[in-house]
Amino acid sequence: MSRTSGKNLFASKVGAVLAAAGSAVGLGNVWRFPTETGANGGAAFILIYIFFMFLLATPIMVTEFAIGRHGGSTVADSFHKMGGGRRGWKWMGLVPVVGGFLVLSYYSVVAGWTLHYFFEALKGGFMHKGAADYSLDFAAFSTDPVQPVIWTALIIIATCAIVVLGVQQGIERASRIMMPILFILLIVLAVCSLTLPNASQGLRFLFEPDFSKVTSSVVISAMGQALFSLSVGLGCLCTYACYFRKDTDLMKNGLSVAGIDTSVALLSGVIIFPAVYSIPNLQPDAGPSLVFITLPNVFQQVFGNVPFLAYISSLFFYLLLVLAALTSTISMLEMTAVYFHKKFNLSRLHSSTFVGTVCLLFGTFCSLSFGAWKDVTIFGLGFFDFFDFLVAKFIMPIGGMLMCVFLGWVVDEKVLRAEMTNNGTIRCPLYSIYRFIIRYLAPLCIMLVFANELGMFSFLK
Repeated sequence: MSRTSGKNLFASKVGAVLAAAGSAVGLGNVWRFPTETGANGGAAFILIYIFFMFLLATPIMVTEFAIGRHGGSTVADSFHKMGGGRRGWKWMGLVPVVGGFLVLSYYSVVAGWTLHYFFEALKGGFMHKGAADYSLDFAAFSTDPVQPVIWTALIIIATCAIVVLGVQQGIERASRIMMPILFILLIVLAVCSLTLPNASQGLRFLFEPDFSKVTSSVVISAMGQALFSLSVGLGCLCTYACYFRKDTDLMKNGLSVAGIDTSVALLSGVIIFPAVYSIPNLQPDAGPSLVFITLPNVFQQVFGNVPFLAYISSLFFYLLLVLAALTSTISMLEMTAVYFHKKFNLSRLHSSTFVGTVCLLFGTFCSLSFGAWKDVTIFGLGFFDFFDFLVAKFIMPIGGMLMCVFLGWVVDEKVLRAEMTNNGTIRCPLYSIYRFIIRYLAPLCIMLVFANELGMFSFLK
């Protein structure tokens, strides 16, 4: 289909921002951000994270926007076109396609867990249980050879159904519905959390910085969380930018998406930290177990005297997780499916079905790695951990760094300036700063995060 066809573009600027924000906002905002914040000292970490979110992660995201909109096709074709036909960079554009298969495969497994827990909450399955019950329930469910695969399949089917409908009727419409609901749920849960007995203690940890806790390790972790939060380097945002209209202000869109993503992370902190501090001996840096073991226990303990509140808080929280997961899986599937849609002239139905089927197969492997196949490893890692390792430690940082090198050093500066100013029709007062960051600062910072993720700076801790 033609790039200029109206139905292949986002219908409105608001829809474009919400779709891009939906791609960035995901499960990592709800549990990885509180986990990293809890492990790195609280408020001081958050301030550093926000600093890098707007100084570093946002310019890289805008870089993805510029490449995608200029190319107006798949990620691979966009690199080829913006690079003036340089052959090597077209192959670089295939990296996100491979990454899309990997990340959707293991991410859908966890998304399936959230869908299962939502229905458990809906039928009151968390009511009147003790702390040990939640741990046993999660262990039994996650190691079951059948149930998690079924929930993974349902997530992938729902994602395919939305992507098949196209850019406006599927992706944009879903984003315009799900993102406002997600924010409403966040605000409602945050208000509930603020009524808890030790809410003030959780808020102090979240908003009163103790700079004595800041180390070089904390700084690098905050930098990494900012990059991870926006999923830069993966190519999802580059794909969505293909559907931006020519009058879209890329810098303004980037700042809007970063603001939404940061707001979701902070609101998640407002939900989780007061709740965790209301129960003795709970730790806010527990990772995924925080949302599948710790928080169901917290909801029942703190609202146990008011069963309706315990029921509603659990239900809303897991609905929130399902929406956050879906907004991300949609962009992951679209990024990969559109490659086969354009490259091999497949219909959206056929390309989405193909990608979804392959990801379900890989997702089954990832799910079984928690139970029946836990002893089946690749370089000492189960399928789930191996896929996560490849994406988080290699594909995302290397992809982000190559995007910066490409736009900062390979692309003709006149082409970049024209893209950022919409061919001179809008002002871009931050252009010079942006280009300096992309050429020099961003590649260096990504290299530091990359080295840290591989454990090269372990002595700093």
